[in-house]
Amino acid sequence: MQSTPSFSRAAWLRLRKNKGALVGLFIIILSVLVAVFAYFLAPDGSPYANRIILEIGGEKPGYTREFLCLKKEKEVKPTGFFRKLLAGSEDPYYYVPLTGYEKKGDSLIIEKYIDETLSERQAYHTSRLAPDPVQRLHFYSGTDKYGRDILSRILVGTRVSLSVGLITVLISLSIGLLLGSLAGYYRGRTDEIIMWVINVIWSIPTLLLVFAITLALGKGFWQVFIAVGLTMWVNVARLVRGQVLAVRELEYIEATRALGYSGLRTIIRHIWPNIMGPVMVIAASNFASAIVIEAGLSFLGVGVQPPVPSWGLMIKENYNFIITQNPMLALAPGFAIMILVLAFNLFGNGLRDALNVRGRL
Repeated sequence: MQSTPSFSRAAWLRLRKNKGALVGLFIIILSVLVAVFAYFLAPDGSPYANRIILEIGGEKPGYTREFLCLKKEKEVKPTGFFRKLLAGSEDPYYYVPLTGYEKKGDSLIIEKYIDETLSERQAYHTSRLAPDPVQRLHFYSGTDKYGRDILSRILVGTRVSLSVGLITVLISLSIGLLLGSLAGYYRGRTDEIIMWVINVIWSIPTLLLVFAITLALGKGFWQVFIAVGLTMWVNVARLVRGQVLAVRELEYIEATRALGYSGLRTIIRHIWPNIMGPVMVIAASNFASAIVIEAGLSFLGVGVQPPVPSWGLMIKENYNFIITQNPMLALAPGFAIMILVLAFNLFGNGLRDALNVRGRL
């Protein structure tokens, strides 16, 4: 007689049949790898991918130019692997755009690029230059108005989007699971008070609530994560409350009461493991919503602050190029937001179908 697969294995088998969910999962895994190794993958590995070269601002995708590598006045120490992994490595050189150069004795004579019609002749002693003084850099997604590489900032910006999603989900699950479980299990006065709080918060528009929390906590990297997380626990709490109300009347919960187990032990050890399916689905949905909310806040100027490369902030800095000669400067981070949010929605929908066993044999 063939054994019946476990619930988790059966859910995984159903998830594997959903092509959209697998595509979403692949994009999510790829995004996580990009976020972890962003400074090794990005052409500009400086902290926050913030190498400013004003002379080449607003260039189109595929832009290429030669640069003179000029040593900085202070000595820049080499960066170790883990420090570069976390925060990038400071550039040891200034990058001077060139239109041409020639070597004369122990000096290098260059034509410094200023704009399409203007250049400036300069000379530098070889002691001030890098061992390989002239490098050709490629800007595959173009440059923003400050001359920073768009592709590098998109790659590093993946960290911000995934971080805000992760922290938001952790905060919303912590608060939502606790309050929803207490309301559903104890009912009565506890349920009335918690549902009153939920209804009050639910009635406030999300962006207005985020604005209020952000103004209270201040602008910054971590503040926006906390602000978004504190506004998204309500739908988790409502879902958990409904699930607990349905589960608490089942026989195995009645058995825990007969054995004298405390309410907290019953909730944590016996109820939570059996309602995690729907909670995981709403967590994936909240992850996508948090990415969009953070991008909107950064676009409005109350989210992540410069020079941190947030996708929403990049759209804000370059949206005026949409109606001019170079719309891709703003569209590229917009596409990144769209693809990542779509991936979480596809994965969440597939997870919902895989964990929904009603009517299945």
